Amino acid sequence: MEREHSDEEEDRETLVSQNARSNDVLHPANHRRSSFQIDDFKDQITPNSRKCNKRYLFAAFLPMVILVLFFTTDLKNLFQTRIPTTPKDLGDNPSVNRMRESELRALYLLKQQEIELFKTWNRTALMEKLYFDNVGDSGVVNRTSVDGNDNKGIVTSSMLEDLKSRAFSQISLNKQIQGVLLSSHENGDYVNLTKNYTDASFGDWSRCGKVDQRLSERKTIEWKPKSNKYLFAICTSGQVSNHLICLEKHMLFAALLNRVLVIPSAKVDYDFHRLLDIEHINKCVERKVVVTFEELLESKKNVHINKFLCYFSLPQPCFVDDDHVKKLKGLGLTFGKIEAVWKEDVKNPKVRTAQDVVGKFTSDDDVIAIGDVFFADVERDQVMQPGGPIAHQCKTMLEPHRLILLTAQRFIQTFLGKDFIALHFRRHGFLKFCNAKKPSCFYPVPQAAECINRVVERAGSPVIFLSTDAAVSETGLLQTLITWNGKTVPLIRRPGRNSAEKWDALLYRHGLEDDPQVEAMLDKAICALSTVFIGSSGSTFTEDILRLRKDWGSASLCDEYLCQGEYPNFIAEDE
Repeated sequence: MEREHSDEEEDRETLVSQNARSNDVLHPANHRRSSFQIDDFKDQITPNSRKCNKRYLFAAFLPMVILVLFFTTDLKNLFQTRIPTTPKDLGDNPSVNRMRESELRALYLLKQQEIELFKTWNRTALMEKLYFDNVGDSGVVNRTSVDGNDNKGIVTSSMLEDLKSRAFSQISLNKQIQGVLLSSHENGDYVNLTKNYTDASFGDWSRCGKVDQRLSERKTIEWKPKSNKYLFAICTSGQVSNHLICLEKHMLFAALLNRVLVIPSAKVDYDFHRLLDIEHINKCVERKVVVTFEELLESKKNVHINKFLCYFSLPQPCFVDDDHVKKLKGLGLTFGKIEAVWKEDVKNPKVRTAQDVVGKFTSDDDVIAIGDVFFADVERDQVMQPGGPIAHQCKTMLEPHRLILLTAQRFIQTFLGKDFIALHFRRHGFLKFCNAKKPSCFYPVPQAAECINRVVERAGSPVIFLSTDAAVSETGLLQTLITWNGKTVPLIRRPGRNSAEKWDALLYRHGLEDDPQVEAMLDKAICALSTVFIGSSGSTFTEDILRLRKDWGSASLCDEYLCQGEYPNFIAEDE
């Protein structure tokens, strides 16, 4: 018990109030009172001592609160700054990387836009120069137009469409840049660089839409021939395309003179049986309007041309040379004197009307001939309208043979698809021909490639069908320069015969293979079915394709001659 009493006293001595003054604690009287009087100690517990106890409790619970917060809160995200301050942090922050990459992509696109805007500026400067070069004192543009071949010095609708296309492209690119910049502030993926971000108000505008042919405005003449009256077609100038144009104009003359047109024999001209569907012409007019020479020979034992009334007098009557006269006589044909009805030069043909033709060439004779009429300029507006000047039930009367057309469609299905550009790249013998013209129409390959690239950009087609007589050295260089969106656009030509390929089986099955004229007509059909066509100015091959595209309704607003509106950037001197 003495030990317990001693322990109790020791404990009491330690419970001295912290608020007691130091002199109270050390004073002997006070020390004795605190050791033996418990009631006095209770009286010494003041409000200040209670506050002290609360602080002890707070200090005891604070570590527990900190531990709870540590395990329930993502302190890393809570205290992480939005913009890191060290290179290491920049590399580890996905959001900042995303923003930086978007800005770099936007800067790249802005640079591309700057380049294209400079090109557009140069294009407008060229158009302005061409405009003022061709505006006379009266302020009227001086336009030269013979089948649209000599339109190089004027501002054309195609050039205006090109400017519209460029503006459209830049608006779309600007929207794309905005999308790239905004993508860094979103959680989604980057915008698609090939997507069209142009305003919806442009949705109804097609850069390479079809040409409105205004078929309801056609002015035609009826072809109602007398069954025993014939017009003997004679075509001598140029190659097969010239002969087809000559044949088409003969159809107009036959309709005006109410005569049946006699298709030339293959012995004096091309074998039109292999190139054209002759019976198709009769079906379109719904009567017998054309016959072959062989058919006429069957109905008439001896074919005699009663009158040779020449449309052209210069450089020789009917534009028929002695060699062609011998070939005609070799068929068993007989005819009298060849004479011209008026003075007309193939180098400077006059504009004639239907009344002029009827007045000069009307005759009661059974068979007449008027010679080559390739250069004849008669009722130009009617001849150039879609479907031609004659009333008929078809899209066009003069079109490729049915087997050739089907083969063209099979080639497109095999190699090209629906969306493709066709290019007629005339080169063989074209250098001298073009340099004789003012201005020249023969372009260096790099300049031609730049012109083609503009059309590719406007049309957005993935492939180009190439119809050309150029050497491999030229077409190989051209291929390396044709690009779009950083990728090479393939130039596709008709391949050689391969038994494993069946697209050309119809030609071989019907004996039309290995014929240069059939192959040329096949190229025409493919080009005429393209989305966009680029032709060679001055080439009748191109002109015949444009006629087919117009008649078939496939003509595009983006169709144009190669480098239309531009001069060659280099022209060789004359010999």
